Amino acid sequence: MNTQPAPAPLLIACALGIEHLALRTGDRGDAGGPVTVVRTGMGPKAAERSVTRVLSDPAFAGAAVLATGFCAGLAPGMHPGDLVVAEETRDPRGTTECVATELLVKELVRAVPGRTVHTGPLTGSDHVVRGPERSDLLATGAIAVDMESAATLLSAVRGGERPVAAVRVVVDAPEHELVRIGTVRGGISAFRVLRSVLPAFYEWHRSLLLPRR
Repeated sequence: MNTQPAPAPLLIACALGIEHLALRTGDRGDAGGPVTVVRTGMGPKAAERSVTRVLSDPAFAGAAVLATGFCAGLAPGMHPGDLVVAEETRDPRGTTECVATELLVKELVRAVPGRTVHTGPLTGSDHVVRGPERSDLLATGAIAVDMESAATLLSAVRGGERPVAAVRVVVDAPEHELVRIGTVRGGISAFRVLRSVLPAFYEWHRSLLLPRR
């Protein structure tokens, strides 16, 4: 009789339909346990409501949570299609530390060869960041901004002890703002990258399931 407990699930949270489509049609790889991809809707309040609701289900007790989707890069030299692995997420309510970021970086380099992977703080906003506001956020030490990751991870850890992480694909950067000509190409590039990241997420999750020595 097999008495081993079922592996803790992985909850992958994104906000937009286009992000959900990329993840749903991407390389499914080999998951190490049950995986659920949830579309939260746009903005921190929607992310908080959705993640809190999902994690209230006993089936998600101890689930690892990974926030993903697109983001705006803050640092000069970033390009659409670059990846951001958050060392921590921030918003006015607090900071959430991310888990096993080094492994995520290694697996993303393997999953999406040729793409630059940036690491550092990922800050939250309740609106789309434009122009000079980028410089203000960069001055805080953040390397990228999005509207849901901080709220997603903060809601996750408030719901119980669990590993959390955030990986975002740059779709908008200081020299490549969405309002400029050529950003459609950048959006396609970011979409293709997001379709390729699931195997890295699965390896991250699988590593969390291994016994600790």
